[in-house]
Amino acid sequence: MAMMMLKRGARSWGTAFTTSYSVTRNASSLWSPKVAAAGGAHFSNEGFLFADSPPPPNAAAPSLLQPGVVIYDGVCHLCHRGVKWVIKVDKHRKIKFCCLQSKTAEPYLRLCGLDREDVLRRFLFIEGPGLYHQASTAALKVASYLPLPYSALSALLIIPTPLRDAIYDYVAKRRYNWFGKEEDCIVLQEQEMLERFIDREEMIYRNQKQL
Repeated sequence: MAMMMLKRGARSWGTAFTTSYSVTRNASSLWSPKVAAAGGAHFSNEGFLFADSPPPPNAAAPSLLQPGVVIYDGVCHLCHRGVKWVIKVDKHRKIKFCCLQSKTAEPYLRLCGLDREDVLRRFLFIEGPGLYHQASTAALKVASYLPLPYSALSALLIIPTPLRDAIYDYVAKRRYNWFGKEEDCIVLQEQEMLERFIDREEMIYRNQKQL
């Protein structure tokens, strides 16, 4: 059953989502009991495997993806400050991170039908199989996973998306001029944060090559 889903997913993953707003799919249609029994996993329609924990070593798996992942511009000082703040207040460690500039981000982008330029303009939060958000909606959805009082920020979702995103885009377009940028991912300068990054092994290897 899982192999049939993989083959079917491999043919369909190329269908792109072009909207810059949140996209929601019926997550129940993505559930795979056989794989879930192996490690709490879900197949997406695109043939990717979502797992809260890694499957057994002998389990055949496609690209292993995780829910609750923020993909952001790793060279942007403003973005890095935001990530650092979330890590500080996220006491239950619900949110994970990935630098857009890493290869680890690529299957997540393909899953959402986005390219790097899309995420440079508006950062990406992958909440789970078939559900992702960008821009101001992504920021407020991330806030909803944080403990009180920070989760109360998600109440701002009541503000119309175009209005919220207009403010987001205004700041995003000017962030390099206002806050600066680096040549490489800033998290390499604060490696104690890497334990919350799904691309930490790639980042550590990159840092070792530069030494």
